[in-house]
Amino acid sequence: MSAAVVVVDMLNRYEHEDAEPLRASVEQVLPNVQRIVEAAVERDLTVIYVNDNHGDWTAGRLELTEWARDGADASLVDPIAPGPDIPLLLKARHSGFYDTQLEYLLKQREADAVIVIGQVTEQCILYTALDAYVREFDVILPRDAVAHIDPEMADAAVRMMERNMHTRVLSTEELLREL
Repeated sequence: MSAAVVVVDMLNRYEHEDAEPLRASVEQVLPNVQRIVEAAVERDLTVIYVNDNHGDWTAGRLELTEWARDGADASLVDPIAPGPDIPLLLKARHSGFYDTQLEYLLKQREADAVIVIGQVTEQCILYTALDAYVREFDVILPRDAVAHIDPEMADAAVRMMERNMHTRVLSTEELLREL
């Protein structure tokens, strides 16, 4: 199996209606997101960031990263800001695949599985995992490396991914042992 890590929506200002519960969840999972990205880079696995463009169609990597850093909590951005050698794809909707080059890039890198990490479990993580599944990628979800807004909805989303999409749900530790 050739896996790629897809980091979803980690560039965020945390200045929206649901920001407080999301920030609390991100604080918990951020070390695991960081560990997975670092381990993937060390092992020469493909890492791809896919991030909402937040309505700014002129923003690139630097602008989006600075925009997020200038928000409510730069400490949630700095540890996982994508380096210049890591692809960053911008999206306008929930799924990392919808109208982006993600599928093309994954196939170019010969990935047959995606490790989905980031935020928000019950929204963008769920839709990205679903779109990966319908494109016949194996989906791996380190449960402790995805942040949520609503814990009950996140649990339901994870159950749905596991049951309906055959997603392998495991811990960061389990994933790192397998990489």
